[in-house]
Amino acid sequence: MNPVKSALEVVSNKSFEIRTLHRAGVVGGLGPTALPLAASALIRGGTTPATAIRVAAAKHGDRVYLEDEGGELTFGEVHRRSNALAHAFAGLGIGPGDGLAVMCRNHRGFVESNLAGWKLGANVILLNTMFSGPQLADVIEREGAKVVVLDQEFEQLLSGVPETVGRVCGFEDEPGTSGLPSLDDLIASNDDSELPWPEEKGRNVILTSGTTGTPKGAQRPAPSGLAVMVGLLDRIPHFSGETIVMAAPLFHSWGYLNSIIGTSVGARLVLQRRFRPEQTMELVDQYSADALVAVPVMLQRILELDEETSRHFRAEELKIVTLSGSALPGGLATAWMDRYGDNIYNFYGSTEVAMGSIATPEDLRVDPATAGRPPYGTSVKLVDEFGEEVAPGETGRIFIRNEMTFDGYTGGGNKENLDGFLSSGDVGHFDSEGRLFIDGRDDEMIVSGGENVYPAEVEDLIAGLDKVAETAVIGVDDEKFGQALRAYVVLKDGEVMDEADVRGHVKANLASYKAPRDVVFLPELPRNATGKILKRSLE
Repeated sequence: MNPVKSALEVVSNKSFEIRTLHRAGVVGGLGPTALPLAASALIRGGTTPATAIRVAAAKHGDRVYLEDEGGELTFGEVHRRSNALAHAFAGLGIGPGDGLAVMCRNHRGFVESNLAGWKLGANVILLNTMFSGPQLADVIEREGAKVVVLDQEFEQLLSGVPETVGRVCGFEDEPGTSGLPSLDDLIASNDDSELPWPEEKGRNVILTSGTTGTPKGAQRPAPSGLAVMVGLLDRIPHFSGETIVMAAPLFHSWGYLNSIIGTSVGARLVLQRRFRPEQTMELVDQYSADALVAVPVMLQRILELDEETSRHFRAEELKIVTLSGSALPGGLATAWMDRYGDNIYNFYGSTEVAMGSIATPEDLRVDPATAGRPPYGTSVKLVDEFGEEVAPGETGRIFIRNEMTFDGYTGGGNKENLDGFLSSGDVGHFDSEGRLFIDGRDDEMIVSGGENVYPAEVEDLIAGLDKVAETAVIGVDDEKFGQALRAYVVLKDGEVMDEADVRGHVKANLASYKAPRDVVFLPELPRNATGKILKRSLE
């Protein structure tokens, strides 16, 4: 490579990064007192959540940062409270590399526990709030957690957890009613002085969704640079001082990533402990929210509200609705934008590969099924069974490279790696304009009579029927064809359809071998906490 050209590209990239971060308010705005502190934090702490809160507290100390059922907290208050909590966790034996498990809903306790863990260099394990007792015990043992922070509603799940694991209550239904020490108790009884930077940076362990098996722990280090944040902020126009309603669960990588982005841009985060469609939109209007972080099924539930309930929703300031966690059902993006404006930004990625692509409102108006384009700092390639890249329009396995791909599963193992590109587990294709489309899961391909079928195409077609609320398609054994398709369909309230209606619609629009052999009508589909359909529960 020409060294002069290479140097110019580096300068150009750095200039682009600085401009993007400055527009979003991540850099700039530091006075003579705060500037040295922020510079020291970035040099010594790197791009971690601990650095983000230190810099934000220096820049916006008196600005409201968190808003939840307990009221308001400023950036400065959260920084000091998480300092006190870090001192308390250190007293419970948490240090660099130690496991700190957090099983909390969306409230200040989750945010402060995570920040405290990062300030100590701990491995913060984000636990799914839908775990059963045995799952909780298994994950805590496997990940080596020394302390678990969990809301009072989950305390009955602790019976299988060894007594040697410390226990702290993250949220009490009524103050003083938990049998465990609370986060507020620990904060009140410890000083909030600055902590020394840990000898090693911490990391997050995020549990995979477990839609096709047991959830696995994915080790996610702090990014080595700013490219992922720049890529997201270049494509999604967040800005300093905005208000974000956090409906997506914080334990999920999508909610978690957005909480860090919000911290970095100096946003006010309005935390919703439990998702309720009507309350979400009321929060959007009450706080004149600029952004809403959600998963697709949440928008679906909002749009399903009756006219009497939803007619007063305004969402007049809502400029950004960011989605991830599952595929967009057919027509959802269009229906939402027709009602609340062109504000959907759909993020495609996974716990393991982080970010793959982002679809802007403009992309979704062209084709609401697209996953968009790879952003700055992320590369995507599609390959055939021999590892060779496929041409536009051809379906291939999706491989992704960026600086936030995971370090492997905590129990061992990794995703397939092709020269630094990790498998997303999906298959897809690029159109002639470079937009990515997800055709299905690599391991969900159904071979029926020698023909390859990906359920996503059939699901999108059925979901587009006016009477259908949602659907899922799986493969089942078939004596004649090896495998056949079975469609599970949820109808909208009051609607009636039969199997022949569904099969006929598919046959009229797709190849006949893609028509489902069976159609099963259900009142609802099984889902996890982030809205992904649990297909293993349908088999």
